[in-house]
Amino acid sequence: MTADDGDAYPFICRRAVLAAGLSGWFSSCVPVFAGSNSRSWLAGDHHVHSRFSGTFVPAEDDGTPAHYDLGTDGIYAISVNARMARKYGLSWLAATDHGGPGQSHRRAEAAYPALIKSRHEVADLVQFYGMELNTPGGDHSSLIMPIFSGERDALLEIEATYDKNEVYPHDPARDDSGRMIDALRVMRGLSEMPLIFANHPLRSVTDTGLYRGHSPTELRSWNDAAPDVAVGMEGAPGHQAAVFIPDPVNRRGRGLYGKMPTYGGFDAMTAKLGGFWDAMLGEGRHWWITANSDSHRNYRDGGKDFWPGEYAKTYVHARKNSADIFDGLRTGRIFVVTGDLISAMDLTVAYDGRHAAIGGTLPVRPGAAVTVSIRICVRNTPNASGKIPRLKRVDLIVGQMSGPAADKGKDFNSSTKVLRRFFEPNWCRDGEWLTIRCDLPMPETGGYIRLRGTNTDEMEPEPDPPDDNPWHDLWFYSNPVFLTVGA
Repeated sequence: MTADDGDAYPFICRRAVLAAGLSGWFSSCVPVFAGSNSRSWLAGDHHVHSRFSGTFVPAEDDGTPAHYDLGTDGIYAISVNARMARKYGLSWLAATDHGGPGQSHRRAEAAYPALIKSRHEVADLVQFYGMELNTPGGDHSSLIMPIFSGERDALLEIEATYDKNEVYPHDPARDDSGRMIDALRVMRGLSEMPLIFANHPLRSVTDTGLYRGHSPTELRSWNDAAPDVAVGMEGAPGHQAAVFIPDPVNRRGRGLYGKMPTYGGFDAMTAKLGGFWDAMLGEGRHWWITANSDSHRNYRDGGKDFWPGEYAKTYVHARKNSADIFDGLRTGRIFVVTGDLISAMDLTVAYDGRHAAIGGTLPVRPGAAVTVSIRICVRNTPNASGKIPRLKRVDLIVGQMSGPAADKGKDFNSSTKVLRRFFEPNWCRDGEWLTIRCDLPMPETGGYIRLRGTNTDEMEPEPDPPDDNPWHDLWFYSNPVFLTVGA
């Protein structure tokens, strides 16, 4: 089925204004209802390192004790990261330095006071306390605390107990997937629950289809154990400036990905249509994607990273306070973008006087029509590369929901399709705002709707070569709106 074969699929999207006689259903550029309650789209980054991400040096034969060298991995002060985040348009940030032997107490005694100082120095930036967890039985994950009086001690306890590299010498018993499930259950039992996002999901794979680190089975188990804590994964990983520092030996490109490359700068778990992300959504799981810098050292200083917000942004629909931003991350009021291709986006589905936006759920009578409204703000000023990006296409992606998968390792959803591709003739423009509307019948078993857009001519994101310039290959992705069977 092609993207235009709407009659062959449970969702049917009427064509936009492409030719005379097809304009009756599309009336005007009426603003999309955003359900704001004073909320707006606030850009942020949940995966940022400072000088407190160092290098652990084991004890040496000459008697030199084991120690931790600060500033050898991440190199900037937390406050420097915060100032650069504000420069590049961020409203919130999470400090997620690496774990390691004894690092839980170092973080509590040194990194946390530095974060408090940064909160005072850059007071208009919401700054969350967190870490990059060495996940038991898996790869790295962003562990982010809500801002509250007990944030320091709560993270100290979690890290000391569950980070797999906390003790030295290394204890293999700590690197067990069951310990991560235990950790998630503990986190879910806290009065102030943290958040977990799986970082760079496929960076460690050795070959296509051979999962290493994060796997579909592992991520489903996380979400099963703590659906309000383990809520998603990095869609677009950091280290996207790696291509500016040639690596002729390892030939790793955007995101420092090797065997499994990124696709348009996005991890294949997200970018492949009908892949793992769609498999999760097809079960009705609230599993969200994000984008970040994974900043350690900026490429201008010889590193492989952009500054927070310089290239990738995670937008959360929230009020400008930490609690609502955190709630937006937990409940999926999120879209992600690279290169400032867009700066705001409303996806709203309406039925019988009710509506749902990104991250939300709309009960619909089977067979009834729903109205999809899309409103996108495009950029008319240069991004950090000095160029004004141009949005060429918006894809409306749909999939059916079929309930929990019998196979926990399932990584595909064969029902997922690009139902409609919208180009410039298909949208109405009013200044920076683009508006699109279409009607869809409700599928019998329920489904979901999500959006994707690009400045390229690629019909599907293609594998990124090691020398791919990230500024030439920009995408945005929305999180979904779910449609469930209801009255």
